[in-house]
Amino acid sequence: MRTGGRVTLTFQLRAAEVDDALCLGVLATQVFLDTYAQQGIRQAIAHEVQRAFSTEAVRALINTPNTSLWVAERAGHLIGFAQWTLGTTQALVHSARPAELDRLYVQEPFTRAGVGSALLRQAEAAAAQAGSTALWLSPWVHNERALAFYARHGYINLGLTTFVMGGEAIDNYVLAKALP
Repeated sequence: MRTGGRVTLTFQLRAAEVDDALCLGVLATQVFLDTYAQQGIRQAIAHEVQRAFSTEAVRALINTPNTSLWVAERAGHLIGFAQWTLGTTQALVHSARPAELDRLYVQEPFTRAGVGSALLRQAEAAAAQAGSTALWLSPWVHNERALAFYARHGYINLGLTTFVMGGEAIDNYVLAKALP
């Protein structure tokens, strides 16, 4: 159902479980490719997908200390997830107790329906409850929709950083928000 350009739907948020690893990996692959492979697939992208989103890699993330994964689920289907890590520092983020929002991925049919906002609120609240004073992330400089989303949620652009994927340097921004 659309209301004012937005989709209204019901979904639940919950902590990811090891049994979610297969579906999380496939969901992450789909969103990653939709975002970063707009000109097709090349070696660096293919290797990154296999490295980061295999079932084994996602299982390992779910079991990694100080890393949290939460999923958005609708009628037994995963439609999005957020991953954050406590204590990850970044030179541009001046916080004694930062946390990094590693990923916030929402499957395309469910964007603009509040799923991303709910996952972001969950990450912010959990990081703050764990004692973090800032949440930061490093989105791709060409991901205009994500940049606008984070700006709407109070994130400030602190400057550029580089992500290396398959030997390629990719420019990302560093965005951060102080947590209560």
